[in-house]
Amino acid sequence: MRYLTTTLISLFLLMASPVHAGSGHDHGHGHSHEPVTQAKAEEIAISSVAKLVQRKKIDDSWTSVAIHKAEQKELGGQLEWVIVFKNEKISDPEKQTLYVFLSAEGQYLAANYTGN
Repeated sequence: MRYLTTTLISLFLLMASPVHAGSGHDHGHGHSHEPVTQAKAEEIAISSVAKLVQRKKIDDSWTSVAIHKAEQKELGGQLEWVIVFKNEKISDPEKQTLYVFLSAEGQYLAANYTGN
């Protein structure tokens, strides 16, 4: 009986140990808390535009548009990437420029035609 009790307690402790991982562990979610480079921000912006096209939020012609400009700006007290795309295939001049906003760490925040 004592052997069975010891075995069951050991199994319980082994199964419960991953819960105590603590801070600083790699949890494999793929996001970083470090600022991204301009090249990485551009890569994320292109992917974000593709997702917007896929969800039918913007015209399909945006998938073939190159980046016009990429820069970091301080907006609302936070440093953000602003990636600008220009698409002359769009008939409405007010919608020919698409601004994609990313956090300094590369997280997609928003996209719009105004830049605000």
